[in-house]
Amino acid sequence: MRPWEKNIRQVVPYVPGEQPAGDKIVKLNTNENPYPPAPGVKKVLEEMEADRLRKYPDPTASILVKELASYYGLNEDQVFVGVGSDDVLAMSFLTFFNSDKPVLFPDVSYSFYDVWADLFKIPYERPMLDGSFNIKPEDYMRTNGGIVFPNPNAPTGVYLELDNVRKILDANRDVIVIVDEAYIDFGGKSALTLLDEYDNLLVVRTYSKSRSMAGLRIGYAIGGEELIKALNDVKYSYNSYTMNMAAIELGTAVLADKDYFNETVAKIVNTRENAKVRLRELGFTFPDSKTNFIFARPSKITAKELFEELKKRNIYVRYFTGDRVKDHLRITIGTDEEMERFYEAVREIQGA
Repeated sequence: MRPWEKNIRQVVPYVPGEQPAGDKIVKLNTNENPYPPAPGVKKVLEEMEADRLRKYPDPTASILVKELASYYGLNEDQVFVGVGSDDVLAMSFLTFFNSDKPVLFPDVSYSFYDVWADLFKIPYERPMLDGSFNIKPEDYMRTNGGIVFPNPNAPTGVYLELDNVRKILDANRDVIVIVDEAYIDFGGKSALTLLDEYDNLLVVRTYSKSRSMAGLRIGYAIGGEELIKALNDVKYSYNSYTMNMAAIELGTAVLADKDYFNETVAKIVNTRENAKVRLRELGFTFPDSKTNFIFARPSKITAKELFEELKKRNIYVRYFTGDRVKDHLRITIGTDEEMERFYEAVREIQGA
């Protein structure tokens, strides 16, 4: 080893889902919304003047923060925005998990959690989900330096009822508890309703799923004023200009059209519920999903084989290699037409 190599931080990086290019691809692998953003977004984008890009954006993203606060009936100092929920969560790890006690998150959850913990040298433990991929609240009633979990969970799609979220919060009033709600708009009740009761609760959300804006990278956190101030202090110590001008303005515009938002979410939920029926007919088993994807286990072929065969047909789903998940595929809910192409390909591959 060369002398300078010992000073390089050694990490096992997160591996994002594939982003294939092409016109005839059915892309069901990264939980993007199959429908475009609200029409108002296109209008704002078309009217945006290129000359404005020579200036720095507003470091406070004030119009976006104000609109989000108004949307949820909050004060502006309860909202933090960042470059996608990944950035917001990473900033939260850096800000709130500074104990020598282990942070707790599920053994099957968002793959970035252990990556960030390793990157920031945060000790952690991963309590096991039960056999049906449910979080067991009692596993989080032990000494810890903080808690984070997705609800609904990813990649399983399983929703933890708010009564159980409350149990975790009640047992952990001395640490920060982060609830990652990237998929909450597709099913379940939000932990936002608990904010007035727990000053140690932070709820993180994204524009990438229900808002159809994964390409812009907008995420946000909602919590008490002290938590949001701490996040901003860390952000300004790291990068003052995390949000670009287009993201700020388009992210503000998309919140105005609630009817369009409700319509597209309803379409995805309807397609998801139909997918549950169709997948069972094809021999799949899966936990009940409250997200825009289904974590399904095929019975007539291995998950890896099906993943590879689908890919040959330009149909992309997500396959994970972990011991507890290697028999499953995470299948994003696409349009009805995309899902029909997927079902037909599965029938062909399985010989059914």
